[in-house]
This record gives sequence, C-alpha cells and structure tokens, in this order.
Amino acid sequence: MADVLTKEQRHKNMKHIRGKDTGIEVTLRRALWKKGYRYRKNCRNLPGSPDIVLTKYKIAIFCDGEFFHGKDWEVLKPRLEKSNNSEFWIRKISRNRERDDEINKKLLYEGWTVIRFWGNDIKKHTEECVRVIEEAIFDLQIEN
Repeated sequence: MADVLTKEQRHKNMKHIRGKDTGIEVTLRRALWKKGYRYRKNCRNLPGSPDIVLTKYKIAIFCDGEFFHGKDWEVLKPRLEKSNNSEFWIRKISRNRERDDEINKKLLYEGWTVIRFWGNDIKKHTEECVRVIEEAIFDLQIEN
C-alpha cells in the first residue's frame, strides 16, 4: 500500500517543487556547457519561457516533469481518478498539457525548433538528449 501523507506533509512536499533551475534542467545545461554550447535560461521573452534556449540556432528546450506534464496520460489519468483531490489534479495536468501544445505551436509559428524532454530521460540518458539537440542543430545548419 502506498504511503498516505498528511495534509501538512503533502503541503511541505509541494512547496519544494521548483519552477526553474530544477535538477533535470541543471543536468542538461551542464552537459550542453561541457560540449561548448552557450544558452539562455528561462527566456521570458519567448512563449512558455523555455528552460534552455540556444538563441544562435533558434532552439527552445523544455525539461518536463512526468507527473505535472502528464506523461503516459492514458495510464496516469485513471490512476488520478482514484486518488485524493482527483478533480483538481486532472484539471491541472490537462491544462498543463494543453498549454504545452499551445506554446509549441506559438514557438513553431515564430520559427523556433522546439524540443521537449521528460525528466527521467534527462536523468538516465543525458548524452542521448544532448545528441538529439546536436542533430537538430545539424539539421538547421543544412537547411541554411
């Protein structure tokens, strides 16, 4: 059986969830920096304030947490329906997913390449994520 948290414990946990400079962002940024890529963090003048922006190549990168951005939504949503405060979480995560889609479309319309990574992919396969970014850079250089 899963651990049941008190309201205070859950509040404390939720309070510590960061919006920027998360562990996954820092991991990916370090790997990019090590490879010589320079970037901007949390670029507020772009839709969605991408976590990492390679302005030179017009690439916007988002590092999404699995829960808050609804990874495997078909599996997660039924699980949430059985949980506490299910209405709130389903509404919140559904809206996050819609917003992610809207942001992607706005950035693409403005000529940006959008790359989204799941947190666990960054943690477990950082080099693979960097390779995806490098392939995008390579493709953009061929186009120009």
